[in-house]
Amino acid sequence: MGKRVHQPREDAEFDFILDRTEGPVLAYFIGTWPKAIEPCRTMDLVVGAVADAYAGRLTVVRADMTRCPDATRRYGITGAPSCVLLKDGEAVAHGAGPLTHTEVRELVDAHL
Repeated sequence: MGKRVHQPREDAEFDFILDRTEGPVLAYFIGTWPKAIEPCRTMDLVVGAVADAYAGRLTVVRADMTRCPDATRRYGITGAPSCVLLKDGEAVAHGAGPLTHTEVRELVDAHL
């Protein structure tokens, strides 16, 4: 993950990032259990590229579902990887599973 992707260590840090961010946020949720590791690694590359492409217009947050359980529940995340586009802290779009670069960009573009 590049420098443009925030990686909170807990729910309080996740919320702190959201509270201090103006504009849309792409929250990307990962899992650390065996079946989720490989799809999440693939998504890391996609999300990193999207973060670079939308630098200055989109904040990207990579949250571990185990470390950020409140955020995971709040946004209805049930599997990893999953993406949620947030505006003013409210979910406006969801994407589940290993999405392609094009799919993530379409999700973001539809709500920017």
